[in-house]
Amino acid sequence: MIVVTGAAGFIGSCMVRRLNDAGYRDILVVDDFSRPDKTRNLEGKKISGEVHRNNFVRWFERNHNDVDAVLHIGARTDTTEIDTAIFDDLNLEYSKALWMLCSGYNKPFFYASSAATYGLGEAGYADDHATIPALRPLNPYGQSKQDFDVWVLQTIDSQGKTAGGIAQPPAWAGFKFFNVYGPNEYHKGRMASVIFHTARQIKATGGMKLFRSHRPDFKDGEQSRDFIYVKDVVDVLLFFLEKSPPSAIYNLGTGKARTFLDLATGTFRALDLTPEISFIDTPADIRDTYQYFTEADMHKMRDLAGYHQPFYGLEEGIEDYVQRYLKEEKVY
Repeated sequence: MIVVTGAAGFIGSCMVRRLNDAGYRDILVVDDFSRPDKTRNLEGKKISGEVHRNNFVRWFERNHNDVDAVLHIGARTDTTEIDTAIFDDLNLEYSKALWMLCSGYNKPFFYASSAATYGLGEAGYADDHATIPALRPLNPYGQSKQDFDVWVLQTIDSQGKTAGGIAQPPAWAGFKFFNVYGPNEYHKGRMASVIFHTARQIKATGGMKLFRSHRPDFKDGEQSRDFIYVKDVVDVLLFFLEKSPPSAIYNLGTGKARTFLDLATGTFRALDLTPEISFIDTPADIRDTYQYFTEADMHKMRDLAGYHQPFYGLEEGIEDYVQRYLKEEKVY
């Protein structure tokens, strides 16, 4: 049995679909299942059961013999939330509990970290274990992901044992997701991708408003991120599940930053429309913690893990997302 946490969410539900496509049917989905707008993400998918996230630790303790691996994708992902206690509970302590269970029961464990850990990029964007502790996230969400990454690295000693003497999971990896976009993010509201919001705004108004730059070294619309299509993300996760590359924390982006102007322009073109783009001030509540540039260093993924499949180009990914899913609000 493969366990997927956050399975009713964006990346989690896409992971369940990818597992189904690869022939997996014995999948336990874990989430809070409290939002009807997320329920449709699991419609039509083949699963063997579901467990509320609050009950999963106890379920795991009782049924660990049935588990083959855990894909821990569930998290609180709201970058505007400022209550650190929420992140400490859902992103840090919950992840620690699952790590220790997988260590104790000898189960592979793969978890979602985030490029939000890189902050303004002062230390670069390399997934080097030696430099990860020096990263300075800009918000509580990024800090919670950073705290767990650092805990993992502090917990493992040179003999591969945890501080408590319990063996680490037999295979594990953390993935610093960069800017993921794609189907099944309909429920995410403000946190959905710019592609999603562009398509919605175009339908409603015929145009798109991007955030104005508030830094002299970036022109309006030239804020840049490493945008990665969710289908590439779940392909990588499936590769790790099946091939068990060396255990480590890995970047998961394309390795190429693109501008938000590129992103919006590509969305217009995928809709066969002429771009109509204007600019508005970045909201005050996120302005001071806004990342103006991210770009994944993908050498470890390629050279250490041995993942050499090509990623979707930005325009190619946008076209697939818009044409196959957003136009009719279909799920993957």
